[in-house]
Amino acid sequence: MSTYLPPQHGAWAFLGLPLVLGAIVSPMSWLITVLAVAWVAVYPLSYAAFGLVRARRPQRFRRPFVVWFAVVLPAIAVLLVARPWLVWVGIGYLLLFAVNLRYAQRNDERAMGNDLVFILECAVMVPVTWAVAAGDESWSPPGLADIPVHVWVLTVVCAMLLTGSTLHVKSLIRERHDTRYARGSRAFALACVPVSLALAFWWGWPQGAWLILPFMALAVRAFLVGRHPMRPGTIGIIELGSFLLLAGCAAIASQ
Repeated sequence: MSTYLPPQHGAWAFLGLPLVLGAIVSPMSWLITVLAVAWVAVYPLSYAAFGLVRARRPQRFRRPFVVWFAVVLPAIAVLLVARPWLVWVGIGYLLLFAVNLRYAQRNDERAMGNDLVFILECAVMVPVTWAVAAGDESWSPPGLADIPVHVWVLTVVCAMLLTGSTLHVKSLIRERHDTRYARGSRAFALACVPVSLALAFWWGWPQGAWLILPFMALAVRAFLVGRHPMRPGTIGIIELGSFLLLAGCAAIASQ
């Protein structure tokens, strides 16, 4: 089963958050469900693709690649029929995926540069989710000016949270002996508080004030969590809680 599911459990939360945030500010559409299937299934598909490229026994990843490809292909076909303009989005994601693949070939997937590319891929899914729900059957996606302010705010908020979480987790696990990550994590968490205040006003006051709460909590977390050794699972649960907090606050703010 290890060849079918990637071992990076936290990545599932990274995939889910932008879908949830995008759906919160999107009109109801069954296409969001199809998009979710394609988006989530692409992750284990890419894991199998990386295995084919760099594993010592690449044959172990052939069947998982075929299985996940069989899940992704119909979902993508449905989306392209309903929203042909997604072909341009797909090309953009393929270019970003090529960067991920390059890191995988160098056996350096944990590099911060690769993480930032993954964060960009996730954050962009917020406006893509909205556009899939609100768009039409044409080759032209909704214009940037047509995208509501709330979608842009949640795109920035999503990127902020994912970047802060990445820095924080690295400072506690893989880079725990490099004090630069701990300092960077705390500095970034603190900087996000005034930025979230500005985003709250951009969203619209007072409802936008709900978006400040998660980043205040994350700033406190950056200074408190890690003072004592913790299991990776415990760290993951705390991070998942921050993702849920942001999703809940975004849902309340959108009311």
